[in-house]
Amino acid sequence: MGFFSKIKQGLTKTKDSLSNGITSIVNSFTKIDEDFFEELEEILVMSDIGVETSTYICDELRKKVKQHGVTEPNEIKKLLNETIVEILGEKKTLDLSTKPSVILVIGVNGVGKTTSIGKMAFMLKNEGKKVVLGAADTFRAAAIEQLGEWANRAGVDMVKSVDGTDPASVVFDTICSAKAKGADIIICDTAGRLHNKKNLMDELAKMNRIVLRELPDASLETLLVLDASTGQNAVNQAREFSSVANITGIVLTKLDGTAKGGIIISIQKQLGIPVKFVGVGEGIDDLMPFDPKEFADGIVEFEE
Repeated sequence: MGFFSKIKQGLTKTKDSLSNGITSIVNSFTKIDEDFFEELEEILVMSDIGVETSTYICDELRKKVKQHGVTEPNEIKKLLNETIVEILGEKKTLDLSTKPSVILVIGVNGVGKTTSIGKMAFMLKNEGKKVVLGAADTFRAAAIEQLGEWANRAGVDMVKSVDGTDPASVVFDTICSAKAKGADIIICDTAGRLHNKKNLMDELAKMNRIVLRELPDASLETLLVLDASTGQNAVNQAREFSSVANITGIVLTKLDGTAKGGIIISIQKQLGIPVKFVGVGEGIDDLMPFDPKEFADGIVEFEE
């Protein structure tokens, strides 16, 4: 299955939720008026785009309708598609400009963090990169074993220690191993315990100090993994994590199993954090780089 086909298939539930609602009001109205916009805003909110972002989108659509002299309700789909792309901005990719580059991955239990790391490692290895994983989530039961299974599946090396080890020491050992092996990319699985933000902040700060000390010129990405099916709760998680860490990108998992893909728009509009990858299935090759235009086309189709 091709790249765009996977994205489109993964967005089926979100598209059905949004497009069916829009089609319903387009067929119900003969003109674009305030009643039309009120119903449209309700549909956007119900698609987990959020109240604040939905209001913003409708305000932008009002301006465009006036600017372009649009009168037919069926023309609103094209304008909505354009507005979503404008909010999401340009496609943002990982900064892997140094050798090695470092990726720290955080997220609460159950969101698919370890799985996403395995899939990312597989994707980067297939691009010709030498990848080393660091099992620095040392406090969650079975986290090390789970990451080890994914390392085997992806065919990459992994550095680990025993449960309860200081995570920063695992990051240090991983960097040493990566240097010795001439690795291109280091990906470290880290803990995400939001119920104790001070400990999380201290832990991440310590890891960052290790990276800066050992690899002062390395590019550093901090990716937050979120579960799309949790809807607006994922936006709240992103807000909480961004208050304690410099999040450079989002990995949004389980997009194929939910109608709540609209949170991508909400995250970007409210927090300004770009989504860099989306999970659209359970296979090892089902983590896809996020493309704003393909996302917009996948949830709001229109006829030229």
